[in-house]
Amino acid sequence: MPTRPITRHPKHRRIPKLWIAVAAIVVIAAVIAVAASRGGGSNAAAGTEQTRPVEVTGAPLPTLGTGPDAAVGSVIPELHGASFDGTPVDVTRAGQAKLILFVAHWCPHCQREVPLLADFLRSHTLPAGVQLVTVATATSADLPNYPPSAWLANQHWPAPILADSADSAAAKAFGLPGYPYFVAVDSAGHVVARTSGEITTDQFMNLAQRALSVD
Repeated sequence: MPTRPITRHPKHRRIPKLWIAVAAIVVIAAVIAVAASRGGGSNAAAGTEQTRPVEVTGAPLPTLGTGPDAAVGSVIPELHGASFDGTPVDVTRAGQAKLILFVAHWCPHCQREVPLLADFLRSHTLPAGVQLVTVATATSADLPNYPPSAWLANQHWPAPILADSADSAAAKAFGLPGYPYFVAVDSAGHVVARTSGEITTDQFMNLAQRALSVD
């Protein structure tokens, strides 16, 4: 009886399980790296802190209300703190006139105002002698548009930024009623004007000019 030829199938080489595990780890690491590079909600550069301790000296300003501003003519409390990366940032009574802007990363009004002003300041300068200082306050990882450091960096915000403390010590000291909040201060440290809410670029420049008008 004739015998059937034996058909030999090519042997498949088995990939060691160890190499499969290594490949899986590499893929997972790559996915994590891509997600981080896209600026996920809580991602921040090494050494960056979204809140920093703030030392407040001097009497706090009353909260801004709807009537005549009782803080006009008062000296501001001084703030001693740092930016997100630890660079010292101080707001003092001495020196030049100031326009202080308080913003919160989750505030929709701030999310409209900051890009508006950032774009404006790319082609316009404040009156000579006026310094713009920003305070990033009311910071919370549980709220939208976090972290504020990435938000303001993406907007190419041009002014020094003081990262407020976790309990918003700077905002409380300046009597903040809502966001965004602007405080115009003359060169002797006196409040000239305060306003809260979205403003136009003309109103922004007017506030800066008023800080100089009392000098």
